[in-house]
Amino acid sequence: MPAEWLGLEGRRVLVAGGAGTIGAALIAGFLEAGARVAVVDLDPAGAPDGVEHRGAADLRDAAACRASVAAAREALGGLDVFVHCVGINIRKAIEDYADDEWDAILSVNLSSAFHTAAAVAPAMREQGHGRIVFFSSVAGRSGHQHHGPYAATKGAINQLMRVMAHEYAEHGVTVNAVAPGYMDTALTQAYLAEHPEKRDALVNLIPARRFGALEEVVGPVLFLASRQASFVTGQVLYIDGGRTVV
Repeated sequence: MPAEWLGLEGRRVLVAGGAGTIGAALIAGFLEAGARVAVVDLDPAGAPDGVEHRGAADLRDAAACRASVAAAREALGGLDVFVHCVGINIRKAIEDYADDEWDAILSVNLSSAFHTAAAVAPAMREQGHGRIVFFSSVAGRSGHQHHGPYAATKGAINQLMRVMAHEYAEHGVTVNAVAPGYMDTALTQAYLAEHPEKRDALVNLIPARRFGALEEVVGPVLFLASRQASFVTGQVLYIDGGRTVV
């Protein structure tokens, strides 16, 4: 299907976390669709060639979130699409988490989502259109062991998304989330490098009997960011090979 179907040509896109595995793939997808792209990350050097603005920021800090959004908006002349693709996970039993680990996961995953989206949304409201897409997870609805803080942040992102969708719908701004299951990403690869015996057990949880590929996340995000999704808001789109149906 031609890229013109998406209507993303010339759209101004900011990807938070765009230097990570999924973020970089998203940026490549947006660029291929003709969008103009800015990225903000701790180290934006890993983002693909072709981005028009690279912002370095620690998005755990509210002021840094606001400043990075403002810089991207100035560089692109406005923002039409915002994707929050920032997250960390530490797998432990609930009683084993240290205080600073809880605080780190909440600030990276949830606080950064709130502060960046809150900085993006008002200008989208004023211009009468916009797309906001958060990265959630199947852990946001399921009680996976050893995912306590991470799952809490993803469940909270789902609710933040729904409230924002309600508040901004009448202004032409859609707010949705994608919730990947087990994907072939740097986080998964690092975990399986330490625990190779876990691979078969994880794959067996997925009806599709495989991990998802990066392009299988990129396509749904591009759709939610496109003109084709103008009447889709407040939704969590699960990209999990059927993980959440069993």
